[in-house]
Amino acid sequence: MTSSNPSTKVKVSLPILAKMIDHSLLHPTMTDQIIEEGLNLSLKYNVATACIKPYTIPLAKKYLQGTNVSICPVIAFPHGNSSTAVKVLEAEEVCKAIGPENIMTAEIDMVVNIGKVLGHDWKYVREEIEKVNGVVTGYGAILKVIFENDYLSETEITELCHICTDAGAAFVKTSTGYGFVKQPDGSYNYKGATHEHLRLMRRESGPRVQVKAAGGVRTLDDLIMVMSLGVTRIGATATEAMLEEAKRRGIGEEEIEVEVKSVATNTAGTY
Repeated sequence: MTSSNPSTKVKVSLPILAKMIDHSLLHPTMTDQIIEEGLNLSLKYNVATACIKPYTIPLAKKYLQGTNVSICPVIAFPHGNSSTAVKVLEAEEVCKAIGPENIMTAEIDMVVNIGKVLGHDWKYVREEIEKVNGVVTGYGAILKVIFENDYLSETEITELCHICTDAGAAFVKTSTGYGFVKQPDGSYNYKGATHEHLRLMRRESGPRVQVKAAGGVRTLDDLIMVMSLGVTRIGATATEAMLEEAKRRGIGEEEIEVEVKSVATNTAGTY
């Protein structure tokens, strides 16, 4: 997360902040026990969704069915390399697994074909997003399209925003949290959701398309900052830390106005 210096205030409450969060349960080392703990945490804080690996949908249904926390499986995650046919099949499979009793509140996150974006094969990219979005919305869910901004230029991010708007996607999303880029010293790292990219995505997406920030939003001040930039959802593992900090600052059930603080956080880390 890069720093920014707006002088503005936003209205927040504990429920507003919680419903901005997709609690991430995506790390490949997570066991069923760890995922169950994460699902319980999602329920404790009544977040927007639990963002899960597809094979854990039955487990998520066990905990989340009949609650106000939605199920959000990811497909083609984290690198977006599956063929369009496989992405379509995976979208169908997760929608069926979620089931008719949950599908109307479900959300699906999909990674674009990054190589095709970098090669500017926009016809391929557009058709893939349209096909997957058609399947997802056909079942009654919504689609969030992940760009992996660390690999992309502003021109490419802009074109993706236009394509997602035209295709009717519900959200554009910055990153997976696993898109590591080789640095000059040979190490791998990523920035995730930068303020510049979030502003760009909000500006270049249609008014019905929401923006999700993922990667680098780890503190309450980070969360409030991205709210001020037009972000309506974040992906986070630091859910408990952020919401407990909100309580310590006196943010409760009723809306209050808070000042947006300039933040400069370490851009390293995981989603």
